[in-house]
Amino acid sequence: MTRPNENAPRRRGRTLVAAFAAAGALLASTLLTGTAGTAAADDTGGAGDATAGHRVVGYFTNWGVYGRNYHVKNIETSGSADKLTHINYAFGNVTGGKCAIGDSWADYDKAYDAAGSVDGKADTWDNGALRGNFNQLRKLKKLHPNLKVLWSFGGWTWSGGFGEAAKNPAAFAESCYGLVKDPRWADVFDGIDIDWEYPNACGLTCDSSGPDAFRNVMAALRSRFGGSSLVTAAISADGSSGGKLETADYAGAARYVDWYNPMTYDFFGAWDAKGPTAPHSPLTSYDGIPKAGFNTDAAIQKLKSLGVPPSKMLLGIGFYGRGWTGVNQPAPGGTATGPAAGTYEQGIDDYKVLKAKCPATGTVAGTAYAACGNDWWSYDTPATIAGKMAYKNQQGLGGTFFWELSGDTANGELIKSIS
Repeated sequence: MTRPNENAPRRRGRTLVAAFAAAGALLASTLLTGTAGTAAADDTGGAGDATAGHRVVGYFTNWGVYGRNYHVKNIETSGSADKLTHINYAFGNVTGGKCAIGDSWADYDKAYDAAGSVDGKADTWDNGALRGNFNQLRKLKKLHPNLKVLWSFGGWTWSGGFGEAAKNPAAFAESCYGLVKDPRWADVFDGIDIDWEYPNACGLTCDSSGPDAFRNVMAALRSRFGGSSLVTAAISADGSSGGKLETADYAGAARYVDWYNPMTYDFFGAWDAKGPTAPHSPLTSYDGIPKAGFNTDAAIQKLKSLGVPPSKMLLGIGFYGRGWTGVNQPAPGGTATGPAAGTYEQGIDDYKVLKAKCPATGTVAGTAYAACGNDWWSYDTPATIAGKMAYKNQQGLGGTFFWELSGDTANGELIKSIS
């Protein structure tokens, strides 16, 4: 989901917070609503749960149990479980044209003691006993019976396998169904999420499977999983002319999905080492934006114009920031010498770190930015998220999703602002 795979994304006082919130609400209220476009001809969808219109979907990463020390129990203790409607478990691999386990130890073998377990009961080593994140998710669902969990496959690092999968979509779908519905954990998962970066375009690798490949894959998944399971997909948010949203048939595939997660973050970052500095998750365009069409509203309006129903789009939020160092000005648009230092990798850090390390000093295009010393960061805060929620409601979108749970504070500050 984030650009590199990490396993190798208000402290200024009440007055500023209130100003941010008011600015966000004003910004959202002045946006053009756009047109809904022509809806997909056969809007079959799938499980159709009662959360339509107000979904809150959070990604949980299986590698978070290592250096981040973030576990399923933290979803409960932070209060996030009460705010979530769905969890996307990231990631399963895509290899050999099939869905595959991403990390067997973290997924279903790691043993939790009583203190680390969601329900205060230690995992057992009994024959056939389920352990790891899967068992903890099972326990979390027992505490929250309406919470749904989807298994997400692919991501930035593992999307290279989708090209082979697209050669035989039915076989790929069969493999995914067999893995997601494996009797050892069938009760844990309520569906599948596909994170293909990017069909018929370039991400970490380049795909040339053709404009129909994505639609064919999603059709095969819907056919195999049926109407009682959720089928969703994370997709590009490139709203530029001739951009990634035009390389695949997202409108045609929309009839097979319950919703899309357009990744409306990572528009800009320190992979452009010398800048210009820009918010990585701008809600709208602004004077001086480095690239036209690289903002949330452009993506949403592009998808509407292609024929994707707004109710099948969720608004994406990053629970992290991206930053540069050696910047020459505190306002956006400055030059830099490289990526700012981050906790786990350069150029990126969690909101929970940045709110103290580099507090927000202003907003641009509905997202906060912060200049501290020689560093410049952009990230969302509770106040800017409030503005984005106003936009989500105005556009009639199906809910909100975010990457990812461990970036929030221990008391779930950001997810509470979504809810």
